[in-house]
Amino acid sequence: MDNKKYQEKVRENLPLLRAELNKLLLGNGLDGIKTILERIDRTGETPSWYNTLLNEHKMPNKDGKTAGSIIEKLFVCAVEKTLFNGILELSINPAKGVDIRELDLGVKSPSTNFCTSEPFFSTYDRILGNTHDAIILLTDYQEAKKTEPFKMQITQIRYLKGTEMADKNLCLLCSKLRDECGDSNELKRIIRFIAYINQSDWEAKWLLRLLSVNLSDVNLIDKEISQIEKEYFSNNKKREKAGKEQISFRIIQNIKDIRSKTPRFDGIVNALDNWVTQNRKEFARCPNDNEWDRFIKSPLDGKIGMSLALQWRYNFGPLFKDSNKIDNYDE
Repeated sequence: MDNKKYQEKVRENLPLLRAELNKLLLGNGLDGIKTILERIDRTGETPSWYNTLLNEHKMPNKDGKTAGSIIEKLFVCAVEKTLFNGILELSINPAKGVDIRELDLGVKSPSTNFCTSEPFFSTYDRILGNTHDAIILLTDYQEAKKTEPFKMQITQIRYLKGTEMADKNLCLLCSKLRDECGDSNELKRIIRFIAYINQSDWEAKWLLRLLSVNLSDVNLIDKEISQIEKEYFSNNKKREKAGKEQISFRIIQNIKDIRSKTPRFDGIVNALDNWVTQNRKEFARCPNDNEWDRFIKSPLDGKIGMSLALQWRYNFGPLFKDSNKIDNYDE
């Protein structure tokens, strides 16, 4: 059985795995996974929290990182014991980039604020996603930590393909741009802007919106620029009243200058390049050959939100937005 078949077995048994994991999180059935825990723990012994969970049926403390680590280890145990007992021995090593190497599978455990963070290797991940799939375990940590004894549960569970671990809205825009621009150097420059964008930046936000119009329609582009100009003056009036720093006139002038270019498309691409140069400087680069090949072939089917700071900030809100309740699984 190869990785894909292992992954498919996990995907087919999500309700079962959630039920088993929730039992373990209440301290039930821990004796049955003790040898697995000892094997996957870096000490080679049962973890320090084991006895508290076993005997008192509660989490050892309310630290979020500790809770996340416990969930990941118990999930590995649940998967091995329930699905691969005697067939496959699993391990966990988040520092290596893939949490469960034998399944080529990551594990994320956001709470109901929907966010987690981790180091990034390429800014193009926000469009391309990961090269490995992931299990997303939505926890009730935010609610559970307010009560005693502190007991956590998994309220929802989802399986995401690697390409789905990307920004949903940016992927939708990239799909539209790929259809319009094809495999072109201009598209590479546009994708660089999207990969490095800071969507809280006023100029970047409006340049991104400009990319959403039909880039071959001069009238639509000029109309959108006029709207951006109105927003600029309106926003600065509000800032003035609030005693806040004004948005630089240089910014709106750069956007207005697009109207002087023929074709407008070239003016937009140049404006994107200028933003990247001004804001990301030498940090920014165009996609390498591997990233570009992945982009051209990608389904661009991102399912989450992603923002870039010192780390990736994953927002799983779009994945769970339809409900924030316990899955209606027959267990």
